[in-house]
Amino acid sequence: MELRHLRYFVAVGEEQHFGRAAERLRITQPALSRQILDLERDLGFALFDRLSRGVRLNAAGKLFLTDARRILRDADEAKIRAERIAHGKAGTLRIGIATAVSWHGFIADCIRRFRHEHPDAELELHHMLSVRQVDAILSSELDAGFAAVSAPLHKDLAHWQIAQDRMVLAVPKGHPLTKRKKIQLRDLRNMPFVWWPRWVNPVFTDQMMRACAQGGLTAPRIVQEAPDRETSLGLVQCRVGVSWMTESSRWHCPRGVVLVPVADMNVRLPFDLIWKEHNTSPLLQKLVAQVVSRGHRSGATSRRAAARD
Repeated sequence: MELRHLRYFVAVGEEQHFGRAAERLRITQPALSRQILDLERDLGFALFDRLSRGVRLNAAGKLFLTDARRILRDADEAKIRAERIAHGKAGTLRIGIATAVSWHGFIADCIRRFRHEHPDAELELHHMLSVRQVDAILSSELDAGFAAVSAPLHKDLAHWQIAQDRMVLAVPKGHPLTKRKKIQLRDLRNMPFVWWPRWVNPVFTDQMMRACAQGGLTAPRIVQEAPDRETSLGLVQCRVGVSWMTESSRWHCPRGVVLVPVADMNVRLPFDLIWKEHNTSPLLQKLVAQVVSRGHRSGATSRRAAARD
């Protein structure tokens, strides 16, 4: 028994006449009669009482008509749902967002526009350290991630650079540094620092350390490590130490924390959209296309590339 048998049966059952049903289905009457006989043979019982002028559903046929309509409706709806997913109009997209980039305007705008343009798609947003996102994307737990990853990426990953955020110093409100007109790295030699563990971003950590050393801050006095921005800002607010932050963190600073520029700190943290190169999800491709298009319009020096080990 195939779906076409059910469609033929429903037409005959509704018309109560082979000729009218055949015209409705645009097939010949003999062909339709054969299909109904094949269906009854597969089922092992008759669905119609044959009359001199047409046919009439018997008791089994009436019940089977109700179920056949439901099966056909379910099949049509299943096709529509699958078609919407295949065309990127529906489905689920799992996106990681590093806390360091979550307040960046580009990220928020991308999510807002994507939801507007794809209202039937479900976005699962997961706050996750950038280094964790890489593993989650490779294992297919995430489809993509907005991450700050400076290290060369795995060969199976592609990326598009969104922005480079300048590094500034987070200090407690009322700290002596807030009263200076100009701060340089050598002025921070005796300051207690809250720093992130090196494993969070080894390449960027080394870059920051080199920049500090070149400016005269040869060995920052690290009194506490914190793996994420929120913890670091909380420790700064409690006057445990000062901490490096991205400039966009100003939107997320507690009231007791002030961000101040350091004149000779020129390091910028790059933000990228990263995804698995061979992920064929239509929704993912639409997100990538949107990010790339917005990057071109903004004139950013972004790039798309398959990163290599």
